Amino acid sequence: MQALTVTLVQGATRWHDAPANRDYYGGLVRRAAGQSDLIVLPETFLSGFSNDTGVSAEVMDGEGVTWLRALAAEVGAVICGSLAIREGGTVFNRLLWMRPDGTHEQYDKRHLFRMAGEHTRYGGGDERLIVELNGWRILPQVCYDLRFPVWLRNRRREQAEGGMDYDLALFVANWPAPRRQPWRTLLRARAIENLCCVVGVNRVGVDGNDLPYAGDSVAIDPVGEPLLELGAQEQVATVRFDPAALLAHRERFPAWMDADDFTLVNK
Repeated sequence: MQALTVTLVQGATRWHDAPANRDYYGGLVRRAAGQSDLIVLPETFLSGFSNDTGVSAEVMDGEGVTWLRALAAEVGAVICGSLAIREGGTVFNRLLWMRPDGTHEQYDKRHLFRMAGEHTRYGGGDERLIVELNGWRILPQVCYDLRFPVWLRNRRREQAEGGMDYDLALFVANWPAPRRQPWRTLLRARAIENLCCVVGVNRVGVDGNDLPYAGDSVAIDPVGEPLLELGAQEQVATVRFDPAALLAHRERFPAWMDADDFTLVNK
């Protein structure tokens, strides 16, 4: 494992205006060109968190994904964030992991936020995605997934350096300000219980449903201490993760050795 630099892009997503969001987030991402291995955008960064999928949904060969691919190549870094993607008659809240060489991985949000009716408009995924960057194994997730520790459980993996499924969990979100305390608390809990680093990137501003967002994007070490904390304003900030610190913590505090075994059954 090598050091990993991650840029958190905390922006005020424009409501149902993909061209404006491409211009806006493109400008923010370019601030990190040449400085970062990984650039993280919020959930549904081209539309805002909307159930009006007829307006907000993109397609995989459409303008949004094409733009994201070109932007990753331009800045020379992996870019990730989620988009509303229509595929085969179903819309997914899909996180894209776009590499500078144009290849990508994808993860469809598993846990759909029923309190806003997301489960009635979107299809859910049933497979975790783990990707590698600079020797780090990274688990990308979307917003409400943060509340489900069984899905996020970091298991022992003998053949991997560090001995676990993943080293960094990252969460892209549209997490409203009235629920900011659970967002802040659960990000720290996921780091502590899984002996991993965590990145959470949320949006700011007010959306088309008049919901306010307080940001609170953060990078956290495996003992739950923040390495970087953002406020409630537009901000682009970069943090460096040191693998030696992570591996040393797992060595001196191997709680994973006492973890309970279980099998996750898909619904």
